[in-house]
Order: sequence, then C-alpha cells, then structure tokens
Amino acid sequence: MRIHDIRRRLREAGAGPSHEQRVLRLWSHALPRDSGRRLPHSFFPAGLMAELPAIEAELAGLARVHAVHPGADGSERLLVALADGQTVESVLLPRDGLCVSSQVGCAVGCQFCMTGREGLLRQVGSAEIIAQVALARLRRPVRKVVFMGMGEPAHNLDNVMEAIELLGTVGNIGHKNLVFSTVGDPRVFERLLQERVRPALALSLHTTRDELRRKLLPRAPRLTPEELVAAGERYARTTGYPIQYQWTLLEGINDSEEEIEGLVRLLSGKYGVLNMIPFNAVDGVDFQRPAWARCQQIARTLHERGILTKLRNSAGQDVDGGCGQLRARATGAGVAGQARPVTVDAASIVRRASGRPED
Repeated sequence: MRIHDIRRRLREAGAGPSHEQRVLRLWSHALPRDSGRRLPHSFFPAGLMAELPAIEAELAGLARVHAVHPGADGSERLLVALADGQTVESVLLPRDGLCVSSQVGCAVGCQFCMTGREGLLRQVGSAEIIAQVALARLRRPVRKVVFMGMGEPAHNLDNVMEAIELLGTVGNIGHKNLVFSTVGDPRVFERLLQERVRPALALSLHTTRDELRRKLLPRAPRLTPEELVAAGERYARTTGYPIQYQWTLLEGINDSEEEIEGLVRLLSGKYGVLNMIPFNAVDGVDFQRPAWARCQQIARTLHERGILTKLRNSAGQDVDGGCGQLRARATGAGVAGQARPVTVDAASIVRRASGRPED
C-alpha cells in the first residue's frame, strides 16, 4: 500500500485536508485516535467516522514486529513482518534514531552485504515504510529516520520520497534528520532537489579506486568515485546539508595508505563528513574487519590531514549487526527459491582490482 492510496480512501470517506492530515499524523506517531485537544467525533464527518475503524485496522495490519533483538549499546534490531509474510529489518538506534528498510532484498549486490545476496524480492510500499516508523514509535521516541536498512532507496524512489514527504511534514522529523542513503544513482541528485522535503544525503563510497568499487558494488551505477563526490558536493552546497560519505572498513581491501591518500585527494575542502564503519562479520563472506587500533589510526590520520572523519561501530553488533542478517537467520540463511549464498573471496577481489594475477 502507498500513502496516496490511504489519502484517496480517506477522501472517499468524506475527509477534508485537515481530517486527512490528522489521521496521517496520528498514524505516523503511533498515537490513539482520541489524542489531541479535539476528539474525532466532534469534527470528523460522519462518513469518515464510520470508515475509520476499517482504515485503522488496515494500517495496523501493514506490519508487525516479528522479533526484537536488543543490543548492548542501547539499540534494538527489529525483524518486521509485512502483510504478505515477507520480512524486513528496522533498527532503533541510540539517541532517538531509526534505520528503516526500503526493499525486501536488494539488486545492487554489494559483496560485503547480506541483503544483496538474495537479490531483490519486492519493493516496500511507502505506507509500509511509515508503518516501520509507527512500530518503532510504540517502543521509544523517533526524531531521526535514516534510509540505510535493507534495499537501495534509489531503486524504489517514488515510494521512498512519498514516505519522506510525510515524515518531514505531519511526521514531524526535521528535514536534515531524514537521511537518504544511496550507492549513487544519478536520478537521486536531480529528484531530491525537486521535492518539498529535501533529506540529507549519505553516499556509499567505500573506496577511492574505481575498479575496486565496481568489484565491491557490482551493480551500482557506473559513477567513478570522483563523479560521485562531485555530485554529492553540488547537492550539499544547494541544500546546506553536509554529505555523509559511507565507508565500510575491510581489512586488506580499503584500509591502506593508498586509500588514505585517495580520501585526502577526494574530500579535501568538500562539505561533508566521512563515516567509517568497521565491517560486520557475515557468514560465508570472506572479509574481515581491521583491528580497532588500525581503524582508530586511519581516522586519526584523516583528521590530521583535514578530513572530518567519524569512526562508528554498527549498532547492535552483538545481535547480528549487518542489515539482512536477522532476516537471513529467520529464513534459514535465505528465502526459499532464491539462489544459495556464495562465499566471496575477498583476496581475489583485491587481486583482480589491482591487476595482480590469481594464485
């Protein structure tokens, strides 16, 4: 279901703009019908009052929490069951943040990501995205929503932007606290600037070497790291929000001195911040996270070279931290009928990207 379907149904039941906004606000905030100073029966049309129980039941049926996995860091990873039986993951983050999923599966196929191993199963509707927020708000306050869960938001652009528009208005999330994450689909840079609610932008960079990036993100748009950063810089200067460059640290892959020099070259003077997150172990994927001391050294060196760098730990690492891991565990490491996971040889990726021969 999409948000415009809900709006249409409300209007067919006799809702005017103020009634429609009231229903959507209560839903997105997970508040009961009689919240607020005016009770619904005192100003809702009779036709809307008659239809409201059925509409509310349909909204409540969009998603439910299937499993909760609290982390030692205060995060909570939620496995969310959708109405058709598919599942996605949402993560309640420390400091009132929420990470939501925009697709069941993903078509990009990032080599270090569990979600991409099963491919794209289906899109998540805009109403299902808001349902993830509503479920989270039943558990704790949510003041920031990041589209960094399962899926590539650029591949579900209409649904994601519809959800962002609602969250940035009646959902009461500050526009800079809505974060659209993408591997760099060119459509994003044009579309987001056309919208009333312009989110902050997070770009998955992961390496400064074009050939290596094509190996790590095999079905990402063919933008070079230089082109990706240039597009991000234009968006940042137009919106006034710094770009968040995402970098999953992989031992022996993108933690070299060469990459440090490349980052200094690419990001010096840019309006952005580099988020470095050590890799989360995934069964069957032959990548490793660097030692924490090495991660700290990289971040410190970049800071000293003038690159604003934040070294982060992925929330809830003690409860299957990487996106897609809870779903994979719940479905037996895959969905029936999908291809079996294939072990990724990290060393082979590096050899091919650097032009070195295979062993």
